[in-house]
Amino acid sequence: MDLPGPFPVGRYAKTLRDELRKRARVLLIGEITGLRQTSKQAYFELRDREGAVPCTIWANDLERLDLPEGALRDGAEFIAGGGPDYFTGSATSSPAFSFRVTQLRLAGEGDLLARLEALRKQLRTEGLFELQKQLARPALPKTIGVVTAESGAARRDLVVGLERRGWRGTVIWGFAPVQDRRAAPAIAAAIQDLAAQPRVEAIVVTRGGGSLADLWAFCDETLCRTVAMSRVPVISAVGHERDSTLIDDVAAVACSTPTHAAEAAVPLDCVTARMALERSAAALQRAADGAVRARTPHLAALARGPGRALRRERLALNQKTREIRAASERGVAERLGFQRRVAGVVLERAARRAAGPEMERRRDALRRAAVALRAHEPERTLERGYALVEDQSGAPVTTAAAATAAGRVRLRFADGGVGARVEEEDA
Repeated sequence: MDLPGPFPVGRYAKTLRDELRKRARVLLIGEITGLRQTSKQAYFELRDREGAVPCTIWANDLERLDLPEGALRDGAEFIAGGGPDYFTGSATSSPAFSFRVTQLRLAGEGDLLARLEALRKQLRTEGLFELQKQLARPALPKTIGVVTAESGAARRDLVVGLERRGWRGTVIWGFAPVQDRRAAPAIAAAIQDLAAQPRVEAIVVTRGGGSLADLWAFCDETLCRTVAMSRVPVISAVGHERDSTLIDDVAAVACSTPTHAAEAAVPLDCVTARMALERSAAALQRAADGAVRARTPHLAALARGPGRALRRERLALNQKTREIRAASERGVAERLGFQRRVAGVVLERAARRAAGPEMERRRDALRRAAVALRAHEPERTLERGYALVEDQSGAPVTTAAAATAAGRVRLRFADGGVGARVEEEDA
């Protein structure tokens, strides 16, 4: 190779830096993207449709410009004055090219912001900002759909947030690119696919932060209309707290982080709810145990009440039965006595009217019949020491087998009755 050198790389880097710094100072116009500020410098890119240039400006220079508060932001269009610069790097740091800015002023509202604001006004006028916010969101959904990149911190943060809330439902993933010209159609398709599943009760759309250009897919009109018209509540968690996209306006809930999205998707803190439920269950158990202990004596007393009442009624019934039996016996005795008296009067009258031996013969025969009748009366038998055996209903018991089968009998004597229990005679 017929080339000059070799030269030390550090010397060449310094020469390159000096040559770049000799170039003429110019003005550039473009949109701010990727703004990042430190205590020493501010870093950003100026972009348009044809290209981009990395820029840096010293913090002291930026402060002297006295820009309106919040003016320096992603998507704003600026005119930057300065020239090319080169950081030579070192043994431990990398070199870098940048456009060293010394002048910076607003060039009017940036194209991205202007388009975003126009679309925002259009969708607001059509009432699409309110549709999602009118949908009811379940406090404890069983199934959640999530649209995000397959690999990324947003997915991990959302999972951690759901686990922290103690949620044990099902997540259906709808993976899609989240930053390029293919992102918006893919995200819209994933939302539609998830909303078509009846069991999905909420959909979370999430990705990490970035510049407005990085997040521009989430300002796509078709995507925003898809979200607004979805039957399922959509929760937006795109970017960081300072990032704002159009999907945030049409979604049911706009969250600043994936962790916040987990809380919005599952409003009920399952860990806290389980602890409260366990405390309530323990309190109910204690109350139930106390109630049982306090009311057991009373319930036991009430349980004995029917038995006592039954015994009282049984005693009363037995007394009534004895009284009825005694009344029946008195009635029978009175009727027998009346019949005897009637028979005596009839016989006596017949005897007076009768005359001669025939009447006397008949009187003697009647006396003999009366004696024989009296000898066969049950009461006379009882007076001679016999007893009449009756069962509990008052029916006569005539055999030993019947007495054994009855178990308890009543012995009626001439002067009253007594109860008796039958026992089998030992062989």
